[in-house]
Amino acid sequence: MPKLLASTQRMERRSLRLDTLLMLRWLAVAGQAIVIVVVYHGFGYPLPVGWALAAVGISIWLNVALRLKYPNAHRLSNTEAATILAFDIVQLALLLYLSGGLENPFALLFLAPVLISASALPPSTTVYLGLLALVCALVVAAVHQPLPWAADSPLRLPPLYQAGVWLAIFLAMSFVGVYAWQVAEETRQLTDALTAAELVLAREQHLSALDGLAAAAAHELGTPLATIATVAKELERELPAEGPHADDLRLLREQSNRCREILKKLTSLGSDEAPFDRMPISMLLEEVAAPHRLLGVAVRIERPADRSTEPILQRNPGLLYGLGNIIENAVDYAEREVVVSIRWTPRDVVVTVVDDGPGFAPVLLGKLGEPYITASSQERKKAAAGDESGLGLGFFIAKTLLERSGGMLTIANRVPPEHGAIVRIGWLRSSLEVEPATAALPS
Repeated sequence: MPKLLASTQRMERRSLRLDTLLMLRWLAVAGQAIVIVVVYHGFGYPLPVGWALAAVGISIWLNVALRLKYPNAHRLSNTEAATILAFDIVQLALLLYLSGGLENPFALLFLAPVLISASALPPSTTVYLGLLALVCALVVAAVHQPLPWAADSPLRLPPLYQAGVWLAIFLAMSFVGVYAWQVAEETRQLTDALTAAELVLAREQHLSALDGLAAAAAHELGTPLATIATVAKELERELPAEGPHADDLRLLREQSNRCREILKKLTSLGSDEAPFDRMPISMLLEEVAAPHRLLGVAVRIERPADRSTEPILQRNPGLLYGLGNIIENAVDYAEREVVVSIRWTPRDVVVTVVDDGPGFAPVLLGKLGEPYITASSQERKKAAAGDESGLGLGFFIAKTLLERSGGMLTIANRVPPEHGAIVRIGWLRSSLEVEPATAALPS
Protein backbone atom coordinates (compact mmCIF):
# COMPACT_ATOMS: atom_id res chain seq x y z
CA MET A 1 0.00 0.00 0.00
CA PRO A 2 2.70 2.63 0.83
CA LYS A 3 4.50 1.67 -2.40
CA LEU A 4 1.36 2.19 -4.50
CA LEU A 5 0.51 5.41 -2.71
CA ALA A 6 4.00 6.82 -3.14
CA SER A 7 4.04 5.85 -6.82
CA THR A 8 0.71 7.59 -7.40
CA GLN A 9 1.86 10.71 -5.57
CA ARG A 10 5.06 10.86 -7.60
CA MET A 11 3.06 10.68 -10.83
CA GLU A 12 0.80 13.50 -9.61
CA ARG A 13 3.79 15.65 -8.70
CA ARG A 14 5.34 15.14 -12.14
CA SER A 15 3.02 17.73 -13.60
CA LEU A 16 3.04 21.48 -13.93
CA ARG A 17 0.36 23.79 -12.59
CA LEU A 18 -1.05 26.10 -15.21
CA ASP A 19 -0.95 29.08 -12.83
CA THR A 20 2.78 28.59 -12.23
CA LEU A 21 3.60 28.36 -15.93
CA LEU A 22 1.40 31.33 -16.83
CA MET A 23 3.02 33.48 -14.17
CA LEU A 24 6.47 32.69 -15.60
CA ARG A 25 5.26 33.30 -19.16
CA TRP A 26 3.76 36.68 -18.24
CA LEU A 27 7.12 37.67 -16.73
CA ALA A 28 8.84 36.58 -19.93
CA VAL A 29 6.36 38.51 -22.10
CA ALA A 30 6.81 41.65 -20.00
CA GLY A 31 10.60 41.35 -20.16
CA GLN A 32 10.61 40.80 -23.93
CA ALA A 33 8.32 43.76 -24.56
CA ILE A 34 10.38 46.08 -22.35
CA VAL A 35 13.66 45.06 -24.03
CA ILE A 36 12.20 45.60 -27.52
CA VAL A 37 10.87 49.06 -26.63
CA VAL A 38 14.12 50.13 -24.91
CA VAL A 39 16.34 48.91 -27.76
CA TYR A 40 14.19 50.44 -30.50
CA HIS A 41 12.99 53.66 -28.90
CA GLY A 42 15.49 54.17 -26.07
CA PHE A 43 18.72 53.38 -27.89
CA GLY A 44 17.40 54.06 -31.35
CA TYR A 45 18.94 50.88 -32.74
CA PRO A 46 17.52 49.40 -35.98
CA LEU A 47 15.21 46.49 -35.25
CA PRO A 48 12.27 44.89 -37.13
CA VAL A 49 10.06 45.98 -34.28
CA GLY A 50 6.80 44.97 -35.95
CA TRP A 51 7.82 41.34 -36.32
CA ALA A 52 9.31 41.30 -32.85
CA LEU A 53 6.15 42.67 -31.23
CA ALA A 54 4.09 40.21 -33.28
CA ALA A 55 6.09 37.33 -31.77
CA VAL A 56 5.45 38.72 -28.29
CA GLY A 57 1.77 39.18 -29.17
CA ILE A 58 1.44 35.50 -30.05
CA SER A 59 2.69 34.64 -26.55
CA ILE A 60 0.16 37.02 -25.04
CA TRP A 61 -2.62 35.45 -27.09
CA LEU A 62 -1.57 31.97 -25.94
CA ASN A 63 -1.57 33.04 -22.28
CA VAL A 64 -5.06 34.48 -22.57
CA ALA A 65 -6.34 31.40 -24.44
CA LEU A 66 -4.93 29.06 -21.77
CA ARG A 67 -6.46 31.12 -18.99
CA LEU A 68 -9.89 31.08 -20.65
CA LYS A 69 -9.79 27.37 -21.48
CA TYR A 70 -8.62 25.91 -18.16
CA PRO A 71 -9.56 26.56 -14.51
CA ASN A 72 -7.07 28.13 -12.13
CA ALA A 73 -6.05 24.87 -10.42
CA HIS A 74 -5.60 22.91 -13.65
CA ARG A 75 -2.52 20.71 -13.88
CA LEU A 76 -1.12 20.39 -17.36
CA SER A 77 -0.40 16.96 -18.75
CA ASN A 78 3.17 16.24 -19.79
CA THR A 79 2.22 16.66 -23.45
CA GLU A 80 0.48 19.99 -22.84
CA ALA A 81 3.33 21.38 -20.76
CA ALA A 82 5.96 20.17 -23.23
CA THR A 83 4.06 21.74 -26.15
CA ILE A 84 3.86 25.13 -24.40
CA LEU A 85 7.55 25.04 -23.44
CA ALA A 86 8.49 24.00 -26.98
CA PHE A 87 6.50 27.00 -28.28
CA ASP A 88 8.46 29.25 -25.91
CA ILE A 89 11.75 27.91 -27.28
CA VAL A 90 10.66 28.51 -30.89
CA GLN A 91 9.32 31.96 -30.03
CA LEU A 92 12.63 32.89 -28.39
CA ALA A 93 14.49 31.57 -31.42
CA LEU A 94 12.34 33.83 -33.65
CA LEU A 95 13.14 36.88 -31.51
CA LEU A 96 16.85 36.02 -31.60
CA TYR A 97 16.69 35.57 -35.37
CA LEU A 98 15.36 39.12 -35.61
CA SER A 99 17.99 40.51 -33.24
CA GLY A 100 21.44 39.04 -33.87
CA GLY A 101 21.15 35.31 -33.14
CA LEU A 102 23.75 34.06 -30.67
CA GLU A 103 25.42 37.46 -30.75
CA ASN A 104 22.48 38.61 -28.63
CA PRO A 105 23.26 38.15 -24.90
CA PHE A 106 19.64 37.10 -24.29
CA ALA A 107 20.43 33.81 -26.07
CA LEU A 108 21.08 32.37 -22.61
CA LEU A 109 17.30 32.39 -22.07
CA PHE A 110 17.21 29.10 -23.99
CA LEU A 111 17.99 27.63 -20.58
CA ALA A 112 14.67 28.74 -19.01
CA PRO A 113 12.21 26.27 -20.61
CA VAL A 114 14.64 23.39 -20.11
CA LEU A 115 15.09 24.30 -16.44
CA ILE A 116 11.31 24.43 -15.91
CA SER A 117 10.94 21.02 -17.56
CA ALA A 118 13.75 19.50 -15.51
CA SER A 119 12.12 20.54 -12.25
CA ALA A 120 8.57 19.42 -13.05
CA LEU A 121 8.42 17.02 -16.01
CA PRO A 122 9.86 13.56 -16.77
CA PRO A 123 13.51 13.35 -17.89
CA SER A 124 12.57 12.22 -21.41
CA THR A 125 10.55 15.41 -21.94
CA THR A 126 13.46 17.50 -20.71
CA VAL A 127 15.83 15.77 -23.14
CA TYR A 128 13.53 16.46 -26.07
CA LEU A 129 13.15 20.12 -25.12
CA GLY A 130 16.90 20.43 -24.62
CA LEU A 131 17.57 19.02 -28.09
CA LEU A 132 15.01 21.42 -29.57
CA ALA A 133 16.69 24.36 -27.84
CA LEU A 134 20.13 23.33 -29.09
CA VAL A 135 18.85 22.92 -32.67
CA CYS A 136 17.16 26.33 -32.54
CA ALA A 137 20.34 27.88 -31.14
CA LEU A 138 22.36 26.29 -33.95
CA VAL A 139 19.92 27.62 -36.58
CA VAL A 140 19.91 31.21 -35.29
CA ALA A 141 23.69 31.09 -35.02
CA ALA A 142 23.89 30.33 -38.74
CA VAL A 143 20.97 32.48 -39.96
CA HIS A 144 19.92 35.73 -38.30
CA GLN A 145 19.35 39.44 -38.79
CA PRO A 146 22.14 41.83 -37.72
CA LEU A 147 22.49 42.57 -34.05
CA PRO A 148 20.81 45.92 -33.23
CA TRP A 149 23.70 48.33 -32.73
CA ALA A 150 24.81 51.84 -33.48
CA ALA A 151 25.08 52.37 -37.26
CA ASP A 152 28.40 54.22 -37.06
CA SER A 153 30.17 51.35 -35.23
CA PRO A 154 28.43 48.03 -36.03
CA LEU A 155 29.31 45.06 -33.82
CA ARG A 156 30.52 41.96 -35.64
CA LEU A 157 31.38 38.91 -33.54
CA PRO A 158 33.47 36.15 -35.16
CA PRO A 159 31.93 32.73 -35.85
CA LEU A 160 34.30 31.13 -33.35
CA TYR A 161 32.82 33.31 -30.60
CA GLN A 162 29.30 32.28 -31.60
CA ALA A 163 30.37 28.64 -31.55
CA GLY A 164 31.65 29.22 -28.01
CA VAL A 165 28.32 30.73 -27.01
CA TRP A 166 26.48 27.69 -28.43
CA LEU A 167 28.81 25.36 -26.52
CA ALA A 168 28.29 27.37 -23.33
CA ILE A 169 24.52 27.07 -23.75
CA PHE A 170 24.87 23.31 -24.27
CA LEU A 171 27.06 22.84 -21.18
CA ALA A 172 24.92 25.10 -19.00
CA MET A 173 21.75 23.35 -20.19
CA SER A 174 23.21 19.94 -19.38
CA PHE A 175 24.54 20.88 -15.96
CA VAL A 176 21.58 23.00 -14.82
CA GLY A 177 19.05 20.50 -16.21
CA VAL A 178 20.58 17.52 -14.43
CA TYR A 179 21.00 19.47 -11.20
CA ALA A 180 17.42 20.80 -11.24
CA TRP A 181 16.04 17.33 -11.97
CA GLN A 182 18.06 15.73 -9.15
CA VAL A 183 17.02 18.33 -6.59
CA ALA A 184 13.36 18.17 -7.62
CA GLU A 185 13.38 14.35 -7.61
CA GLU A 186 14.93 14.18 -4.13
CA THR A 187 12.32 16.66 -2.89
CA ARG A 188 9.49 14.61 -4.42
CA GLN A 189 10.82 11.38 -2.93
CA LEU A 190 11.23 12.92 0.52
CA THR A 191 7.73 14.40 0.42
CA ASP A 192 6.21 11.06 -0.66
CA ALA A 193 8.09 9.15 2.02
CA LEU A 194 7.11 11.60 4.75
CA THR A 195 3.48 11.28 3.64
CA ALA A 196 3.79 7.51 3.95
CA ALA A 197 5.33 7.97 7.42
CA GLU A 198 2.40 10.14 8.48
CA LEU A 199 -0.05 7.49 7.29
CA VAL A 200 1.80 4.75 9.18
CA LEU A 201 1.89 6.86 12.34
CA ALA A 202 -1.83 7.61 12.05
CA ARG A 203 -2.54 3.90 11.67
CA GLU A 204 -0.39 3.05 14.69
CA GLN A 205 -2.10 5.73 16.76
CA HIS A 206 -5.47 4.35 15.71
CA LEU A 207 -4.47 0.81 16.69
CA SER A 208 -3.05 2.05 19.98
CA ALA A 209 -6.29 3.90 20.70
CA LEU A 210 -8.27 0.69 20.28
CA ASP A 211 -6.91 -0.65 23.57
CA GLY A 212 -8.15 2.46 25.34
CA LEU A 213 -11.53 2.25 23.69
CA ALA A 214 -11.82 -1.42 24.67
CA ALA A 215 -10.97 -0.67 28.30
CA ALA A 216 -13.41 2.25 28.37
CA ALA A 217 -16.15 0.10 26.82
CA ALA A 218 -15.50 -2.66 29.36
CA HIS A 219 -15.75 -0.15 32.20
CA GLU A 220 -19.00 1.34 30.91
CA LEU A 221 -20.61 -2.05 30.22
CA GLY A 222 -19.60 -3.53 33.55
CA THR A 223 -22.41 -1.93 35.60
CA PRO A 224 -25.40 -2.83 33.36
CA LEU A 225 -24.01 -6.33 32.89
CA ALA A 226 -23.75 -6.80 36.66
CA THR A 227 -27.37 -5.68 36.96
CA ILE A 228 -28.43 -8.23 34.34
CA ALA A 229 -26.57 -11.00 36.18
CA THR A 230 -28.19 -10.03 39.50
CA VAL A 231 -31.69 -9.98 38.01
CA ALA A 232 -31.09 -13.38 36.38
CA LYS A 233 -30.05 -14.88 39.73
CA GLU A 234 -33.12 -13.42 41.49
CA LEU A 235 -35.42 -14.81 38.80
CA GLU A 236 -33.83 -18.25 39.17
CA ARG A 237 -34.59 -18.20 42.89
CA GLU A 238 -38.17 -17.04 42.44
CA LEU A 239 -39.21 -19.29 39.51
CA PRO A 240 -39.54 -23.08 39.77
CA ALA A 241 -36.35 -25.01 39.05
CA GLU A 242 -38.12 -27.16 36.46
CA GLY A 243 -40.37 -24.44 35.09
CA PRO A 244 -40.70 -23.56 31.40
CA HIS A 245 -38.26 -20.63 31.73
CA ALA A 246 -35.59 -22.37 33.80
CA ASP A 247 -33.36 -23.22 30.84
CA ASP A 248 -33.62 -19.70 29.45
CA LEU A 249 -32.67 -18.17 32.79
CA ARG A 250 -29.76 -20.58 33.19
CA LEU A 251 -28.54 -19.66 29.67
CA LEU A 252 -28.93 -15.96 30.45
CA ARG A 253 -26.84 -16.31 33.62
CA GLU A 254 -24.13 -18.32 31.83
CA GLN A 255 -23.91 -15.84 28.99
CA SER A 256 -23.76 -12.89 31.39
CA ASN A 257 -20.88 -14.62 33.22
CA ARG A 258 -19.19 -15.17 29.87
CA CYS A 259 -19.60 -11.49 29.02
CA ARG A 260 -18.06 -10.56 32.36
CA GLU A 261 -15.03 -12.71 31.59
CA ILE A 262 -14.64 -11.06 28.19
CA LEU A 263 -14.90 -7.61 29.72
CA LYS A 264 -12.34 -8.60 32.34
CA LYS A 265 -9.90 -9.47 29.55
CA LEU A 266 -10.60 -6.20 27.77
CA THR A 267 -10.04 -4.28 30.97
CA SER A 268 -6.69 -5.99 31.48
CA LEU A 269 -5.36 -5.16 27.97
CA GLY A 270 -1.93 -3.69 28.37
CA SER A 271 -1.89 -4.25 32.14
CA ASP A 272 -0.79 -7.89 32.43
CA GLU A 273 2.87 -7.02 31.96
CA ALA A 274 2.87 -3.23 32.18
CA PRO A 275 0.60 -0.26 32.84
CA PHE A 276 -1.73 0.73 30.08
CA ASP A 277 -0.27 4.12 29.17
CA ARG A 278 3.36 3.93 30.37
CA MET A 279 5.88 1.21 31.03
CA PRO A 280 9.59 0.53 31.68
CA ILE A 281 11.67 0.50 28.52
CA SER A 282 12.45 -3.21 28.91
CA MET A 283 8.73 -4.05 28.93
CA LEU A 284 8.14 -1.85 25.92
CA LEU A 285 10.84 -3.76 24.03
CA GLU A 286 9.33 -7.06 25.17
CA GLU A 287 6.00 -5.95 23.74
CA VAL A 288 7.64 -4.95 20.45
CA ALA A 289 9.70 -8.14 20.18
CA ALA A 290 6.94 -10.60 21.14
CA PRO A 291 5.31 -10.98 17.68
CA HIS A 292 8.69 -11.67 16.04
CA ARG A 293 9.55 -14.59 18.32
CA LEU A 294 7.16 -16.77 16.33
CA LEU A 295 9.28 -16.59 13.15
CA GLY A 296 11.93 -19.16 14.07
CA VAL A 297 14.58 -16.69 15.23
CA ALA A 298 15.38 -16.14 18.90
CA VAL A 299 14.91 -12.56 20.05
CA ARG A 300 16.75 -11.93 23.32
CA ILE A 301 16.39 -8.78 25.44
CA GLU A 302 19.46 -7.86 27.52
CA ARG A 303 19.15 -5.33 30.31
CA PRO A 304 21.20 -4.28 33.35
CA ALA A 305 20.71 -6.35 36.48
CA ASP A 306 19.93 -3.24 38.54
CA ARG A 307 16.59 -1.96 37.25
CA SER A 308 15.90 0.51 40.05
CA THR A 309 16.71 3.47 37.79
CA GLU A 310 15.16 2.04 34.63
CA PRO A 311 13.54 4.72 32.44
CA ILE A 312 9.74 4.79 32.34
CA LEU A 313 8.38 5.60 28.87
CA GLN A 314 5.06 6.82 27.60
CA ARG A 315 3.52 4.19 25.30
CA ASN A 316 4.10 6.03 22.02
CA PRO A 317 2.81 4.59 18.71
CA GLY A 318 5.64 6.14 16.72
CA LEU A 319 8.24 4.71 19.08
CA LEU A 320 6.58 1.29 19.00
CA TYR A 321 6.49 1.23 15.19
CA GLY A 322 10.05 2.49 14.80
CA LEU A 323 11.56 -0.05 17.20
CA GLY A 324 9.32 -2.79 15.81
CA ASN A 325 10.51 -2.12 12.26
CA ILE A 326 14.18 -2.24 13.29
CA ILE A 327 13.66 -5.55 15.12
CA GLU A 328 11.54 -6.96 12.29
CA ASN A 329 14.26 -6.20 9.72
CA ALA A 330 16.86 -7.84 11.98
CA VAL A 331 14.70 -10.97 12.40
CA ASP A 332 14.04 -11.14 8.65
CA TYR A 333 17.64 -11.92 7.75
CA ALA A 334 19.12 -13.20 11.04
CA GLU A 335 20.34 -16.80 10.97
CA ARG A 336 19.63 -17.80 14.57
CA GLU A 337 19.40 -14.90 17.00
CA VAL A 338 18.71 -11.19 17.41
CA VAL A 339 19.98 -9.50 20.56
CA VAL A 340 18.32 -6.29 21.75
CA SER A 341 20.36 -4.70 24.52
CA ILE A 342 19.34 -1.74 26.69
CA ARG A 343 21.72 0.53 28.55
CA TRP A 344 20.92 3.67 30.48
CA THR A 345 22.69 6.33 32.50
CA PRO A 346 21.32 9.41 34.27
CA ARG A 347 21.82 11.24 30.97
CA ASP A 348 21.35 8.75 28.10
CA VAL A 349 19.29 5.75 27.00
CA VAL A 350 20.71 3.47 24.29
CA VAL A 351 19.02 0.54 22.54
CA THR A 352 21.20 -1.66 20.33
CA VAL A 353 19.82 -4.28 17.92
CA VAL A 354 22.37 -6.85 16.73
CA ASP A 355 21.73 -9.79 14.40
CA ASP A 356 23.88 -12.63 13.05
CA GLY A 357 22.81 -12.28 9.40
CA PRO A 358 24.86 -11.23 6.35
CA GLY A 359 25.01 -7.60 7.45
CA PHE A 360 24.30 -4.52 5.40
CA ALA A 361 25.58 -4.48 1.85
CA PRO A 362 28.45 -1.96 1.66
CA VAL A 363 26.67 -0.16 -1.19
CA LEU A 364 23.76 0.59 1.18
CA LEU A 365 25.56 1.65 4.36
CA GLY A 366 25.84 5.25 3.23
CA LYS A 367 22.26 5.37 1.92
CA LEU A 368 20.18 3.71 4.62
CA GLY A 369 17.69 6.12 6.08
CA GLU A 370 16.98 7.74 2.72
CA PRO A 371 13.65 6.98 1.04
CA TYR A 372 13.29 4.73 -2.00
CA ILE A 373 16.36 2.56 -1.67
CA THR A 374 16.64 -1.15 -0.91
CA ALA A 375 16.52 -1.66 2.85
CA SER A 376 14.36 -4.62 3.86
CA SER A 377 15.80 -8.09 4.42
CA GLN A 378 15.18 -9.74 1.06
CA GLU A 379 15.78 -6.49 -0.80
CA ARG A 380 19.05 -6.02 1.08
CA LYS A 381 20.22 -9.46 -0.10
CA LYS A 382 19.29 -8.44 -3.65
CA ALA A 383 21.27 -5.25 -3.22
CA ALA A 384 24.30 -7.26 -2.15
CA ALA A 385 24.07 -8.92 -5.55
CA GLY A 386 23.79 -5.55 -7.27
CA ASP A 387 20.01 -5.13 -7.40
CA GLU A 388 18.91 -1.84 -5.85
CA SER A 389 15.31 -1.90 -7.01
CA GLY A 390 13.68 -1.81 -3.56
CA LEU A 391 12.03 1.14 -1.90
CA GLY A 392 13.52 1.23 1.61
CA LEU A 393 10.44 3.10 2.85
CA GLY A 394 10.09 0.95 5.99
CA PHE A 395 13.50 1.86 7.35
CA PHE A 396 13.04 5.50 6.38
CA ILE A 397 9.71 5.65 8.22
CA ALA A 398 11.18 3.93 11.28
CA LYS A 399 14.14 6.33 11.30
CA THR A 400 11.86 9.34 10.91
CA LEU A 401 9.56 8.30 13.76
CA LEU A 402 12.44 7.46 16.09
CA GLU A 403 14.10 10.79 15.36
CA ARG A 404 10.82 12.53 16.13
CA SER A 405 10.98 10.94 19.57
CA GLY A 406 14.44 12.50 20.03
CA GLY A 407 16.50 9.46 19.02
CA MET A 408 19.60 9.31 16.83
CA LEU A 409 20.38 6.21 14.72
CA THR A 410 23.80 4.83 13.85
CA ILE A 411 24.16 1.86 11.50
CA ALA A 412 27.14 -0.46 11.06
CA ASN A 413 28.23 -4.03 10.42
CA ARG A 414 29.83 -6.26 13.03
CA VAL A 415 33.60 -6.55 12.95
CA PRO A 416 34.90 -9.75 11.25
CA PRO A 417 35.11 -12.64 11.96
CA GLU A 418 31.63 -11.92 13.37
CA HIS A 419 28.91 -11.17 10.85
CA GLY A 420 25.67 -9.28 11.07
CA ALA A 421 24.30 -5.77 11.36
CA ILE A 422 24.21 -3.32 14.26
CA VAL A 423 21.58 -0.62 14.65
CA ARG A 424 22.01 1.66 17.65
CA ILE A 425 19.40 4.19 18.79
CA GLY A 426 20.34 6.73 21.44
CA TRP A 427 18.20 9.29 23.26
CA LEU A 428 18.76 11.92 25.87
CA ARG A 429 16.95 10.51 28.86
CA SER A 430 15.20 13.82 29.51
CA SER A 431 13.59 13.78 26.04
CA LEU A 432 12.37 10.18 26.29
CA GLU A 433 11.39 9.48 29.88
CA VAL A 434 8.05 10.29 31.54
CA GLU A 435 8.37 13.12 34.04
CA PRO A 436 9.51 11.69 37.43
CA ALA A 437 6.47 13.14 39.15
CA THR A 438 4.17 11.03 36.98
CA ALA A 439 6.43 8.05 36.36
CA ALA A 440 5.38 5.89 39.30
CA LEU A 441 3.69 2.75 38.06
CA PRO A 442 0.19 2.10 39.35
CA SER A 443 -0.22 -1.02 41.44
